[in-house]
Amino acid sequence: MQYRQLGDSGIEVSAICLGSWLTYGVGVDDSAGRACVDAAFDIGINFIDTANVYGRGAAESFLGDVLKDRPRDSYVLATKLFFPMSDSDKGLSRSQVAKQIDASLARLKTDYIDLYQCHRYDPDTPLEETMAALSEVVRSGKARAIGFSEWAPEQIEAAVALAPPHVKFVSSQPQYSLLWRRPEAKVIPVSIANGIGQIVWSPLAMGVLSGKYAPGAELPAGSRASGEDAQYMGRYMTDPVLEAVQRLKPIADKAGCTMAQLAIAWVLAQPGITSAIVGASRPEQLRETAKAADLAIDPALLAEAAAIIEGVRVS
Repeated sequence: MQYRQLGDSGIEVSAICLGSWLTYGVGVDDSAGRACVDAAFDIGINFIDTANVYGRGAAESFLGDVLKDRPRDSYVLATKLFFPMSDSDKGLSRSQVAKQIDASLARLKTDYIDLYQCHRYDPDTPLEETMAALSEVVRSGKARAIGFSEWAPEQIEAAVALAPPHVKFVSSQPQYSLLWRRPEAKVIPVSIANGIGQIVWSPLAMGVLSGKYAPGAELPAGSRASGEDAQYMGRYMTDPVLEAVQRLKPIADKAGCTMAQLAIAWVLAQPGITSAIVGASRPEQLRETAKAADLAIDPALLAEAAAIIEGVRVS
C-alpha cells in the first residue's frame, strides 16, 4: 500500500481510504462490515472515513466497536459534522462543534479524532465562529487536524486567511473521478497553494466506472443503480456515458488491471490527490479495488482513458 502526507499536517495516510457512507452500521451486515475493516488493515489501509450523520451515528458506533481493541496509533480516523442529527442539531456553530465532537468521540470510543471535517459550508454561521470552534477542538486535543468537504474556492480562501490565529485546514473532500472533474478548475489549485490535500469521494462515479452497467442492459441485481441509491445516479446512467465507459475496457486490459482499478489509479495520479475513498460490502471487493494504489500505469494510457471520457463527463 502506498502512503502519502495529508496536506501539510504531517499525518501519513494510505492512498486508499475506507469509507462508510451507506454501508457500515446501516446497509451492510455487521459481520461483513467487520470482515471489511479487518481486510483493510490486512492490505495496509490505515485511513478510515466516516461522519456523524451516516446512519445518524450508526456508522460511528459500528466503527467504535470494531476498532476499540486495535492500537490507536495503527489507524487514522476521520469524521465530519454539519448535517442534521436532530431537528435542532445541525450546522457549524460554536455550540454544535463542541457538542458534536464529544458525541462522535463517545460513539467512536476514542479520545481523539485524527481529522475532523466540516461536511459542508454553513452559510448561517460566521466563518470566524466556526474556525474558532474548530481551533479549540484541535488545541484541546480532541482532534489532530481539521478539513472540509465540498467548499467553494472563495470559502476555502476565506478560511485560510483566518489562520493564524486559527488552526488551518489540511484537507478537502470533494467528489472527483474521470466523470466528475469540477474540482480541477479552482478547488484543487487553491488547495495545492495552501498545503491542503484532497481526499476524494466517489472515484468510481457511484460504481459506473467499474463497467458493471452496460448500455441497454438489465441492471445487475443488488447493484446501487437497482436500489435506493438510484436517485443519486441519474446523470451517470445515460447511454452515451455507459457506452464511453465500456470503451475503457481495452485500456484496462493494456494496463493489466480491472476497469475499477484503472479509474482509481487515474484519480491517484492527478495533482494534489492524497487518497481515494472507496466503499466495500465484501472483503474481496476491497482487496481488489485497493490494488489500484500500487499500480504503475503508463501515463499515456491514463491520458487515453481521460480522452475517451472527456466528451461525456458530467463535470
